[in-house]
Amino acid sequence: MDQDALSDQIASTSKWDAGDYARVGAFVALLGGAAVDLLDPQPGERILDVGCGDGTLTKQLKERGATVVGIDNSPEMIAAARSKSLDANLLDVVDMPFNAEFDAAFSNATLHWVREKEQAARAIFRALKPGSRFAGEMGGEGNLKKLREALDEQLIIRGYVPPVEASNWYPSPDEFAAVYEAAGFEQIDARLIERPTPIEHGVAQWVTTFRRGWLDRAGVPEGERAEIGAAVAHHVGSNIADYVRLRFIMRKPN
Repeated sequence: MDQDALSDQIASTSKWDAGDYARVGAFVALLGGAAVDLLDPQPGERILDVGCGDGTLTKQLKERGATVVGIDNSPEMIAAARSKSLDANLLDVVDMPFNAEFDAAFSNATLHWVREKEQAARAIFRALKPGSRFAGEMGGEGNLKKLREALDEQLIIRGYVPPVEASNWYPSPDEFAAVYEAAGFEQIDARLIERPTPIEHGVAQWVTTFRRGWLDRAGVPEGERAEIGAAVAHHVGSNIADYVRLRFIMRKPN
């Protein structure tokens, strides 16, 4: 397979089961409330939710009086969001057709999954009205280093080859700001927040839920995934995930 074909195949590295995500990953939306507060949605604003997932935070934005349009590239997640009576659209961020339509944009736990980061930044910039803001949170530099290394070690032990291409973009604040400055944004405030996070359902289920796409690409059969998850959990020795978040806010010039 040539490099362009490979890049197309893995341009989006997230694969989700909406039911598993709602059960195992509820903490993601719960901890995303700080990013909602940073955005500070106002009644009557039209807001774009980039990577709305199952719509949990989209609903919070709507409950503050905003009109919210969510986009996500997972059919399962869009179905879950629509079941909450939300305006959720099956779209990849880089393919968004919006042009100067929104008063603000929001994103939580999504941009680190988007490999085409420059195109995504330009698409979000294009979607906003002049003077509008963009706020949110994503994985930052050093995010989940311990867990990711433990998983790759268990794959190698079992004869699997971890994917060569990184599954996520976990930037430093400077690297992140450079991408969004190049897209046209200004007044960018981006900072790392270390946030060790207890995983209620355990590290083993975190592996099979949040690294589903990674296991797919490594060629791990479904029947072996629970065992690998259990081995990672044993190696890590706790149910604390070493999350590092990058929280940001910026503006599109007038």
